[in-house]
Amino acid sequence: MSRVVALIGPTAVGKTALSLDIAEKSSARGLPPVEIVSVDSRQVYRYMDVGTDKVSLTSRREIPHHLIDIADPDEPFSVSAFVEGAVDAVRRITARGRVPLFVGGTPFYYNALFHASMNTSLPHDPEVRRRYEERAAQEGAVALHAQLGSVDPVTAERLHPNDIRRVSRALEIWELTGTPPSQLYAEGEKLDFGFDVLYIALTRPRAELFARIADRLSEEFSSGFPEEVTWLLEHGFDERFPPMQGLGYRELAAWRRGKMSLDEALEGAVARTRAFCRRQMTWFSKFGPALWYDISELSASQLVDGVVEAVLSHLDGTEEAVS
Repeated sequence: MSRVVALIGPTAVGKTALSLDIAEKSSARGLPPVEIVSVDSRQVYRYMDVGTDKVSLTSRREIPHHLIDIADPDEPFSVSAFVEGAVDAVRRITARGRVPLFVGGTPFYYNALFHASMNTSLPHDPEVRRRYEERAAQEGAVALHAQLGSVDPVTAERLHPNDIRRVSRALEIWELTGTPPSQLYAEGEKLDFGFDVLYIALTRPRAELFARIADRLSEEFSSGFPEEVTWLLEHGFDERFPPMQGLGYRELAAWRRGKMSLDEALEGAVARTRAFCRRQMTWFSKFGPALWYDISELSASQLVDGVVEAVLSHLDGTEEAVS
């Protein structure tokens, strides 16, 4: 049984900053050296740095990070690929006497690695599904079915073109996971990797989270995010690929094509990110065992000390029951 720790919480809550703080101060607090395993469905992609709030190269040189920049935006990256990479990272990290710390906000990746089978509890996003249904209304059911056929011919063969609800759901799963639904269902029950996970869950008051989301996106929009999307589009990484449907990327692609102003793109990205934040909180509230920390009530030192103590207890197998 391998005891591992995962740092979870909604976008903009402060997971990355805390993970770096823990890794930098681990030795002074009696924790073995820490390496970070990213659990972020967008940070796996190269060339997508600003909009995914990727950890800087400087930090990655100082603290090893895994599962970042391992695929191109037009390259399928499946949930099973994440699981395979994560299991391999844990094996190599622990073999060197170090502690793997999972950090990220993609609930489905955690679920596939630690909990449910890979063909259950598939993620939902009503906005994504509604967008596909609207496309069917505008362009016709055949056009929507043809899109499904291009990314998952097995599922397309099974579904009638007029079954807009199921076709939209299949495309929703593909967009959210980067994996054809037929592949997810074929993989069946996940293997038991022997992980005993403790979740360190971070939260803040909702108003504070929403303000941080707006501030972060505003900073990204003024620090190269529009230029990043322009470069991606110019190099053929367009909206056909799931990463370019990500938060902010879809809006900026529409801006680049003259469909909205930059202010409208920012406003849309903020609204969609806040909606995603709410869904993350719902998903993560069901994860366990977990220790929850309200960052707004603790100093940076108190937070690091509390988390490190919890990690040490978990690694020693002496932690008390948590929920």
